Amino acid sequence: MSNELLQIKNLKTSFRIGDEYYAAVDDVTLTLNKNEVLGIVGESGSGKSALAFSVMRLHNRAKIEGEIRLNNQDIIDMSKTKLNKIRGDDMAMIFQDPLTALNPLMPIGRQIEETLFLHDKKLGQRGRRKRTIELLDLVGIPRPERVYEQFPHELSGGMRQRIIIAIAIANNPELLIADEPTTALDVTIQAQILDLIRELKEKIHAGIILITHDLGVVAEMADRVAVMYAGQIVEIAPVEKLFSNPLHPYTRSLLNSVPAEGQDKLHVIQGVVPSLKNLPREGCRFAARIPWIDSSVHEKHPVLHEAKPGHFVRCTCYKHFYIPEQDKEEHRNGVS
Repeated sequence: MSNELLQIKNLKTSFRIGDEYYAAVDDVTLTLNKNEVLGIVGESGSGKSALAFSVMRLHNRAKIEGEIRLNNQDIIDMSKTKLNKIRGDDMAMIFQDPLTALNPLMPIGRQIEETLFLHDKKLGQRGRRKRTIELLDLVGIPRPERVYEQFPHELSGGMRQRIIIAIAIANNPELLIADEPTTALDVTIQAQILDLIRELKEKIHAGIILITHDLGVVAEMADRVAVMYAGQIVEIAPVEKLFSNPLHPYTRSLLNSVPAEGQDKLHVIQGVVPSLKNLPREGCRFAARIPWIDSSVHEKHPVLHEAKPGHFVRCTCYKHFYIPEQDKEEHRNGVS
């Protein structure tokens, strides 16, 4: 029996600007296994959230092509009625801004109960209240009976994030997408939220897609990592392999931009992620940000290569990449 929970094949999500459509997610192929955490990392504008919203089918005016299958069910061509049934039941999402995701005019208890009611009409009012209190307790909310009656503005950012998680897991989904779940939270609360997600994975055995720009979070939480740049997956590997032996120039640049012990100077990645309208649609999309690498080593139509078992990298330029300041330091120290 296959352990694959989610299959994404050649996914392309395009948004209309003027009279043309531009792909924000471009030819993405990924799989997620049951009881696995897949980290998706990249800078703002790399397409991470657009990918998540595509899987959940939450884009209103996007053109989505390719294939998304959850437990072998076709998500892309699914009817709205069927989608509404599996959202919150088979798959759910933890949004990055809990204050805007919650209804400011509705008590916390009612917001959680609404999810329960939509997916289990047989559960009566008393049963929904009991389950809601259990969920609040599960996500570490103190005095859940009191919080049940409170409104979002009466809670801290960390508490609101826990409420969003409680809503997401209310019906024990098989797929859980966490989109920057620790954004704007202080370090202590971040750690608590990540511990909670880890515990929930063990309790409900969900497959989790963890979207973040924080490499430390990925190193701690993920089983596999997909690195995303300019709408494409540029590298994917088990977490240990990615951190011990990163291959793609973008991955190596990201990791060298993180402060390390004994490091005097951080590597700065030149330029920014191109805007959707100005994305290069041919050649290596990262080439403009590593101008010291000769253009001849880039593929005209880069594809993912399996450089090592289970370790895929896009474009052959990874074989020729180096970081200039590191190269100078090695020569200064007599290292060839």
